[in-house]
Amino acid sequence: MEENDPIRPQQESEKSPSSRRDFLKNLGLAGVCVAAGGAALYSGHIFEAKKEGSGEQRVLLTQDGKLVKVDSLEIKAHEKTGTEQYQYLGREGIAGRRWVMVVDLSHCRNARRCITACQEAHHLRPEQYHINTLQMQDTPNTAPYHMPKNCQHCDNPPCVSVCPVDATYKRQDGIVLIDNERCIGCRFCIAACPYSARIFNWIEPKDAAQDEGLDYNVELNVPQKLGTVSKCLFSADRLREEKLPYCVSACPNGVYYFGDENEDAVTNGTTKETVRLSKLLRDNGGYQLMPELGTKPRVYYLPPKNRLFPFENQPDETPTKA
Repeated sequence: MEENDPIRPQQESEKSPSSRRDFLKNLGLAGVCVAAGGAALYSGHIFEAKKEGSGEQRVLLTQDGKLVKVDSLEIKAHEKTGTEQYQYLGREGIAGRRWVMVVDLSHCRNARRCITACQEAHHLRPEQYHINTLQMQDTPNTAPYHMPKNCQHCDNPPCVSVCPVDATYKRQDGIVLIDNERCIGCRFCIAACPYSARIFNWIEPKDAAQDEGLDYNVELNVPQKLGTVSKCLFSADRLREEKLPYCVSACPNGVYYFGDENEDAVTNGTTKETVRLSKLLRDNGGYQLMPELGTKPRVYYLPPKNRLFPFENQPDETPTKA
């Protein structure tokens, strides 16, 4: 009955043209508003997507051992600072360098300034040595002499291969370091070292109180840490500043040369003279300690010929420059 209702079509037809225009106008405005609103929402969505990320989901491992999904656009490069930065640089080393030391035994008179400088730099106790001078005598018929001995920074270091936690490692620039943030105190490296070049912190380090809170610098091995191993570092922190090692600079008698094997050049810490490494070793009969072990040391010795000073059992308190 409603389909044949004569009143409905009549009502529709009686609408004025102005009403229809108003209706269309209002419909157009509504459409514009909806479109504008949609654009605003869409723009807002894009903004939020950029803010929150819309890349691929990556699975990451958190520090507490949990796996979490993170949007790839939210992953930012982490800026290393403090101890973390020291650790990164300490592992990386100095590109293009192959550090080497030469010890001229004919110049050593046991002044022990090298020892003092090393102990002060690395916050060692008086009885702890990264470098020490030994009294040597090759045969009963030859004169005794003093021989400084430190870590040999071997190219084939047995200490590195026995470490179970990668606390001791060989860098690309030839230096062997110890990370006491990783060291567990097993002392395998001490047992493996044929040069007895490592020490163990059996008691609280000398400057433990004043060093508390310092960022750990693996290239300086400070702060020292109870229950960990320590040794000569070739003064890696000084090399990064383009300076000679502490022991080399402190020696008053020209015992030490230090430099870069890649450049075939070493500099004397006392005279500051730079010479060719290959010529220095060839002309003076340079040698390495216990080469038969296959450790390939990066420390060379020049024999104690034509010595500048007579042998003395006691440390000389007034060393004379060469």
